[in-house]
Amino acid sequence: MRILNLYAEIGGNRKLWGDEHEITAVEYKPEIAAIYHDFFPNDTMVVGDAHQYLLEHYREFDFIWSSPPCPTHSKARFSSMVSEKEWVLDRYPAKYPAMELYQEIILLQTHFKGKFCVENVIAYYTPLIQPLEFERHYWWVNFALPGFNGSDNRGHTGSVPELSARKGFDLTKYKGVDKRLLLRNCVEPELGKYILDWSQKEWHHTKSLLAAQPSPTTADVIGEPIK
Repeated sequence: MRILNLYAEIGGNRKLWGDEHEITAVEYKPEIAAIYHDFFPNDTMVVGDAHQYLLEHYREFDFIWSSPPCPTHSKARFSSMVSEKEWVLDRYPAKYPAMELYQEIILLQTHFKGKFCVENVIAYYTPLIQPLEFERHYWWVNFALPGFNGSDNRGHTGSVPELSARKGFDLTKYKGVDKRLLLRNCVEPELGKYILDWSQKEWHHTKSLLAAQPSPTTADVIGEPIK
């Protein structure tokens, strides 16, 4: 299966996907992209704008995972913005929520023929497009996804060594990056595998249905000629 992994960071969601897929990852920061490439050397790594890459290349893939930046949507940021303390307001000024999140959901829902998963934090506002909600996050998917119970739901807690052990990424040798933030941002690997596995079930089912259908004739496509 051809997979596009957007806003990949170090690849928490990709950790347990194996090497049987053709995976393209997009990460904006070169130093983080280099870490991802160390862990997953068989993947194609693109250093660039994931939002623009999606628009230009979505037709090339069977499954797309997107985790757009979440700070402008989070409850934590909203709590800071409504604080009455001047120093807090100076440090956390009000910002428009980044609507790239919903642009991507709409694009995938209306134009993409494969399976997709878009992930973000539970927002401080009512979501504009109804998501699934579990593991303290919102999830927009276009396939059946029963409740997931395999994670211990402590993704944002713990020291760097604790997070490294739990998520399976040893960042000891890397310098100049916020290791704790990278590990906190990792989707739980078991959850990433669970979601991909379910997307594959429906992807194979859809491919089988399409293969069983006869090829359309010209009349099927453009209608019968006018008499």
